[in-house]
Amino acid sequence: MELVSPSLSREWVSRLRGATVILVVSAIVLGTFVAIGDFSAAAALFSFACIAMATQVPWRLPDVARTRDDEPRRRPAEAEAVRAVVAGLPDPVVVLDRAGRVLHFNAAAAELAPALRLGEPAQSALRAPEVIATLRKALATNKVQRVDYVHHAPIDRWLELIVTPVPLPANGGALEAAMLMIFHDQTPLRRVEELRADFVANASHELRTPLAALSGFIDTLQGPAREDTNARERFLAIMRAQATRMARLIDDLLSLSRIELSAHVRPETPVDLAPILRQVVDGLEPLARDRGVAINLDMPASPLVVPGDREELLRLFENLIENGLKYGASGGKVDVAMSTATAADGSPEIRVSVRDYGPGIAPEHLPRLTERFYRVDVGDSRAQGGTGLGLSLVKHILNRHRGRLMIESTPGNGASFTAVFPARQVALAQ
Repeated sequence: MELVSPSLSREWVSRLRGATVILVVSAIVLGTFVAIGDFSAAAALFSFACIAMATQVPWRLPDVARTRDDEPRRRPAEAEAVRAVVAGLPDPVVVLDRAGRVLHFNAAAAELAPALRLGEPAQSALRAPEVIATLRKALATNKVQRVDYVHHAPIDRWLELIVTPVPLPANGGALEAAMLMIFHDQTPLRRVEELRADFVANASHELRTPLAALSGFIDTLQGPAREDTNARERFLAIMRAQATRMARLIDDLLSLSRIELSAHVRPETPVDLAPILRQVVDGLEPLARDRGVAINLDMPASPLVVPGDREELLRLFENLIENGLKYGASGGKVDVAMSTATAADGSPEIRVSVRDYGPGIAPEHLPRLTERFYRVDVGDSRAQGGTGLGLSLVKHILNRHRGRLMIESTPGNGASFTAVFPARQVALAQ
């Protein structure tokens, strides 16, 4: 039976050979010192014994150094399986060591926190106080921790963070302690809950008036005006208008709810704005003729493409141009223009402006125009068939497209509504 492995035997032979050389040289040197009288025999023997024991120390240092050199290669950061699993997860995921330094993160986490860097503390990139407190508690207690918080950039998102201590495999079969951070996006659920409450409140408020009118006219037609043909025709026309208004109100509320539900998801389909504007203008020509308003369309010859949702952009421009036709009809024309511009930070953008020449809007109303159901003149708005949601829809569609709405108006000199989109390099599908 082999009691000692060949590799161990070679190590001992090498060690003994080196020790023998050192001891022989030491004996010669010490003997010389004793011969010339610089050392006593006792001192020489003591020194030789110390050298003999010290010969064992240097031979262990390379082993220690080699172990330390191998240590980084055994860390979880070098485990390809862990890296592949983290990269394949759809939710933002960050893996930390016990000191809170980043070992892994996937593309979703990089989008959530662009400042994440391998080997650096996660706290410098994940700056929300709730996140930092939860991470510290998990590191201190080595227990699973959860927290809900709001991530404010670039738009508000509700996230649930779960920090879980996990043993990760290292090379050689060893296990090393780490922290797994998983961020679950709770935004759709929160928005559904908020939209449900908003929908019930808004619908009950805005539908009460037309429903009351319909109920009153029905009672009149069933009672005093039962045999009055002229009254019946007039009341039925009013009832049809009220029913149409209710249908449009419900449609606008549902559209607003759908847009708010997906506000955190930016559309990425390339869309050319020119055909959309032409389609909207063509569809509103009958309304323009009825109001005696001319629509002047000014667009560049080259396509202006933005990443967007075509149906939502149609709705956006319909609301802006229809508002110009209804509330600025006295001016006799509406100018629709599309152009490129440069933002204050130097980035390129695309602007679509709708300018009317009507009575304009007083300055105190401008900041509130995009609020739900806010009207400058309630009676005029309802007479025009408005629901009070048009500009709110415009604002939310632009928010989803990462754009903005600019409103300029001078009483007596019309109003200008400009939809601004950030310009990005996108190509239309062939």
